[in-house]
Amino acid sequence: MVRVASVGFVTTDPLAPLLALAEVGPAVDRARERVDQALRHRALRRHGGQVAAEISLRSAVASAALEGYEYEREAVRAGTVTDPVLQGALRVAGALPGLADLWTRAPRQVLAKVHVLAARGALPEQELGRPVADPATGARLDALAGLLTGGTKVSPLVLAAVVHGELLALRPFAGPSGVVARAAARLTLISTGFDPRGLVAVDVGHEERSPEYVGAAGAFATGTPDGVRSWLRHYATAVEVGAEQVTLVGDEVLAAA
Repeated sequence: MVRVASVGFVTTDPLAPLLALAEVGPAVDRARERVDQALRHRALRRHGGQVAAEISLRSAVASAALEGYEYEREAVRAGTVTDPVLQGALRVAGALPGLADLWTRAPRQVLAKVHVLAARGALPEQELGRPVADPATGARLDALAGLLTGGTKVSPLVLAAVVHGELLALRPFAGPSGVVARAAARLTLISTGFDPRGLVAVDVGHEERSPEYVGAAGAFATGTPDGVRSWLRHYATAVEVGAEQVTLVGDEVLAAA
């Protein structure tokens, strides 16, 4: 896990010190405000399903692109892209709402399910849903599961960022493990009520700022206060971009109605 103790605080909540890092608290508050504003868009009253479907598509395309499989959104929409990683990202995006309730009760079980969805066709069948056989990785997954099942009361955005960064650093599954990490973070936002309908296209935010995403993820993996701060700031910005997608898609849907 991220070495929170190195931040220099003592607390019963292992993630609470992260909000004391410079600029993190205000960044989290701004992202929260942008999400709340976006989720009040009037298109969601009558066209919520249409908005959600488009957000799901955009999120899947962005997640696949971050994994190195970049395709034009319209080609994906038309059904002409058969790449297994892209198809896996689409399956994962579509499954998130149905997995959210189980996420905070059995996160390791859900991670295995997400990996099966993400990696089908990209890996041999016997590797699907199986984390790497490494005791240290298993221990860190257990610690992460402990946070998700009640081990912290920190902001859902901070928890999602830690889940995302930790899974990117660990790479506990073979194949498109980044797709799994991004899905886990979105599940955290959904299951905690931060984004209950899964409408915030945070993966689009990561993809639009992909050099920063890669650099900040690497910084987080160092476990230093500056590295963790860099990642949390990036994550909050990506959430803001994801909220803007709700507004953009909502406006498009209303214009076409």
